Amino acid sequence: MPELPDVAAYISALELRVLGKQLEHVRIASAFLLRTAQPPIADAEGHVVREIRRVGKRIAFGLDNDLWLVLHLMIAGRLHWKVKGTKLAGRNTLAAFDFPDGSLILTEAGSKRRASLHVFRSEAALQSVDPGGIEIFSSDLQTFQTALSAENRTLKRALTDPRIVSGIGNAYSDEILHAAQLSPIALTHKLQPGEWDRLFTATRDTLQLWINRLQQEAGAGFPEKVTAFRKDMAVHGRYGEPCPRCGERIQRIRYADNETNYCARCQTNGQVLADRALSRLLGKDWPRTLEELEALKRR
Repeated sequence: MPELPDVAAYISALELRVLGKQLEHVRIASAFLLRTAQPPIADAEGHVVREIRRVGKRIAFGLDNDLWLVLHLMIAGRLHWKVKGTKLAGRNTLAAFDFPDGSLILTEAGSKRRASLHVFRSEAALQSVDPGGIEIFSSDLQTFQTALSAENRTLKRALTDPRIVSGIGNAYSDEILHAAQLSPIALTHKLQPGEWDRLFTATRDTLQLWINRLQQEAGAGFPEKVTAFRKDMAVHGRYGEPCPRCGERIQRIRYADNETNYCARCQTNGQVLADRALSRLLGKDWPRTLEELEALKRR
């Protein structure tokens, strides 16, 4: 799912192309995309884009008639800038937004239609899709600590809860926790002052690092390589590869369709965290340390 740095890269590219431009026509190919009936999408046509805003992981277009169009790309939705009037070809193409200089195309890979488009009559109505998490770049350490410690949660769950922190998901939470050298299962109520400092700094620095990288990667072009897995990431998606800090192999915790990647040496004092499926299978033989894990592999 595109997270804060990815959405920021999209917004930067969109501001160069559609800000101050008239939205001439909206073409929708998938009946599942539009999630609101009123106001009708046709009310957006012929109006000028006055603002583009990030709302959590959503992209909101504010028009000169006070309408807001809100796109949520979910897991597999992606945006593309094409020649004006590009046809809606293929089952993965969901919609096109036509502007004087080109068309913004929305696609979604796979068969599940999770991406959504909402149309709101006012900025007040727009707030209904804001989960309410704090914005990391406009928050201080105390605000950050208060938000994350309101409930006793693991750091991984707290960072990825949109009601707590805005815009962070599975990928960048892994990177943040590695940068902070903190365990993904550490509990917020047990963090020490120095650990809060590291986490806050790592959250801001990691997100800013990737905002800069993605914008530099796109340059004057449009971001076409939005993915949760990047070769320059420290741990996310790098199970079994060496940690860039200590060289130890990256570990993982798998659950449902997701996995958490971490370095046991850097983040958990050498402890191998229980993988739900494998630890159930191995029972008391589950390796608790990196040394036990290596011994198990040699059997």
